[in-house]
This record gives sequence, C-alpha cells and structure tokens, in this order.
Amino acid sequence: MINREKLRKQYKKEMDYFEKNNPKSRDLYFKAKKSLLQGVPMNWMVKWAGSYPISVMEAKGAHFIDADGHDIIDFCLGDTGSMTGHAPDPSVKAIIDRVKKGVTFMLPTEDAISVGEELQRRFGLPYWQFTTSATDANRFSLRLARMITKRPKILVYNWCYHGSVDETFATIDANGNVGPREGNIGPQVDPSQTTKVVEWNDIDALEAALKEEDVAAVLAEPVMTNIGIVHPEPGYHDALRKLTKKYGTILIIDETHTICTGPGGYTAAKGLKPDMLTIGKAIASGIPSAVYGMSEDLAEKAIDSIDLEHCDVGGIGGTLAGNALTMAAMRATLDNVLTQEFFNRNIPLASRFNEGVQNVIKEFDLPWNSTQLGCRTEYWFRKKPAENGAQAAAACDFELEQYMHLATLNRGILMTPFHNMALIAAQTTVEDIDKHTEAFREMVQNILD
Repeated sequence: MINREKLRKQYKKEMDYFEKNNPKSRDLYFKAKKSLLQGVPMNWMVKWAGSYPISVMEAKGAHFIDADGHDIIDFCLGDTGSMTGHAPDPSVKAIIDRVKKGVTFMLPTEDAISVGEELQRRFGLPYWQFTTSATDANRFSLRLARMITKRPKILVYNWCYHGSVDETFATIDANGNVGPREGNIGPQVDPSQTTKVVEWNDIDALEAALKEEDVAAVLAEPVMTNIGIVHPEPGYHDALRKLTKKYGTILIIDETHTICTGPGGYTAAKGLKPDMLTIGKAIASGIPSAVYGMSEDLAEKAIDSIDLEHCDVGGIGGTLAGNALTMAAMRATLDNVLTQEFFNRNIPLASRFNEGVQNVIKEFDLPWNSTQLGCRTEYWFRKKPAENGAQAAAACDFELEQYMHLATLNRGILMTPFHNMALIAAQTTVEDIDKHTEAFREMVQNILD
C-alpha cells in the first residue's frame, strides 16, 4: 500500500522543511565537523533522521528545547537512559548535593548499601556490584560465568542487543551458521568461536545448543526489545530456566530496557529466577551507571575463585565504577522516581499511545502492527508481531523508517533513531500522546496510494 514514489517525494519535502527550520543546529553541526568525527560525539548519532542531528540546549520532564528554540516532545528519552524524565527533581537534588562533597574516591559510601538493599528487594538476588554501563555489567557477568563454569562459550538470541559486548554481535544465517552481525566493526575474533546463537522462542534449538555442555551462560533480555518488542511465547521462560539448570548453564537476564515493565522489571513482574541480572541506563536518572546481581551460590563461587592479590587486574571493575555520584543518583532514582506510582501512571499512557497507532493502522488497513511492554511501545512494518529476531529483522524498512522519524521530528516529536519505539515518562501528558497519533495519521496518509 505504500507508494514508494510518493514516499521519496514526501521525504524530500520533509528534508527541505527540516533544513529550513533548523539553521542553528545546522551551524553547530558544521562547526562540530572541524573537531568531531562526522560532526558528532558518537558515530551512531549520524543515524538521526535529517541532514544533521538537532542540538539540545535544555530538557525537563518529557520535553526538551533544541538550538533553534523548538519545544520537542521526547518519546526517545535517551533510548531508556532518561526514562525517568529529564532532570527529575529528587535526583537533581541528590546529584547537586553529592557534587559539592566530591564525586569519586575509589571507596564506598553509605548510599551504596542503600542501593544494594533496594536491588535485593526489587529483583530477589542477594549480592550486587556496580559498573559504569550496562555493557560492562554484561561483560563482567559473562567473565564470571566463564570462570565459575570453566566453559568457553556463551549463548545469545538472534538479533539481540546487549550493548557493545563483543561476543553478542553475532547472528545466524539461514543454515544456522554463526557469524558477525552486519555492521560489526572489527570483531576481535570470529564470533562462532565464542558464541552460540539461537532464535528466540525456539525451545528445541535452545536445548540442542545447551546439551553439549560447553555454554557458560545464556544472556537474554526477558523480552527482546532492540529489534522491536518480541514477547516470549507462553512457557518459554519456564523452559529456559529448566534447560539452563539441566545443563549447568548460568542464566543472565538483562533488564536494561525491560525495566519499563515495573519497579523490578520483567523479572519481578513474571516471577523469573535468574542466576544473574544486569541493568543500566535509567536507574541513576541518566548518570552513567549499571549493576549486576547474583545468587548466593554464584557469589560464593566467585569469592572462592578470585584471589586478593589479583582482584584488581582480572578484567572486572574500573576506577569510576560505583563512584559516590552514581550511588547518590541511583539511590534517589530508586527511592523516589522509579516507584510503583511511576509505572501505575505511565503504563496506561503507553496503552493510549499504542491504541492510537493501532487505530491508524486499522483505519488504513496497513500490514503493520504495534505492541507494548509496560511504558514502552513500538510499531513495526509487518502484519503480525514477530516471534523471533529473524522475523523482526526481515521487516526492517530503512527508507520508510527514515521518513517516519523525520516527519515526526518536523511535527515536534522525537522517536528513537534506531527503530520505532516510544517511551512514556512521568511528565508525558495525554496531549503529548494524542499529538503523536494525529501526526502519525497525517504521515501515513501522505505516502499511501
């Protein structure tokens, strides 16, 4: 139903409007090109729709002001990093107070104890450690799993994403052969040497991969999120837990994105029982931070395996991990921001967003779908929700995505640059939601036959 000629013409119109409407961001971009690679602080920022990324001047709650003075509704929210909303007052106060007293010492503070106790309560694992990113939390968890099990490989799901962990940038081809994910920059080794990859929701493939008993750990989001929201089929998590125990494999659940489900993420909401759990991004209101927790049994084995003389050179840690600023921000965020009340308010708004998109899809009989996970929602260019990563990846339409993202931004709304995801913050309003629905309908109508 999409008229590709109309799509390209409409994209050109949107691009012309963007360039006319964002001159100050354009000037900043060309100035940045003199000192920053491709004019951006991070390479992937070139993927933002438009001729250049817009520059942000300030943000509060669910909106930000860009360099050209536009008030933008933010449904991207730092791709979960600012799921709390920008600059939540309790976190801002704690951060300012801590900065005045020093931010990093390589020594513990009392805040760390409070955070550890709260993580115990939320996720049900007794022992915790801190890192500066979810990538590091996953890397360190995998290292510990290999050390404890004395096994060489890990298992991940096709088209998964767990930060920039080398072993997880792997996919499988039509014959089930493991290779580097498309776009993988300079893989250190052939990922088939370190990683097994299976499709999400395929229990038989999971058991076949685990039965050789060479897999140290399965690293999994409890719901796939970075290739679109792909829910587990009924009984899949029970099978995953049963099979990992049967074959002596450590189960690591990554809740970095799925914390959108509730205060204890999908793990608490569905009663999962992982051996380890990782989470980052939102838990310190955007201050770089992450954590990983482990069971009593794994904690004892880790302690027994790491000697005092070499504990600082084992590849786990970092001088900024667990710093005083992060601990203060995390304590304030967990105690006062990411509360049950936060989710009680925001999940219904996400449902309103999702229903608005679904109504447009139904109105125009589009072969698309949308789905929801807590206060996170996403639309995708296939008739039915994907059951695994391969199905989701096959539905990617870069040309269409670029148009939708640019046209949305031109109407004062920011979506994620990577896919079609929206997050709801504590300050998002019904008016914000309905503005997106109206814009979504207009953008769709402009490219149909």
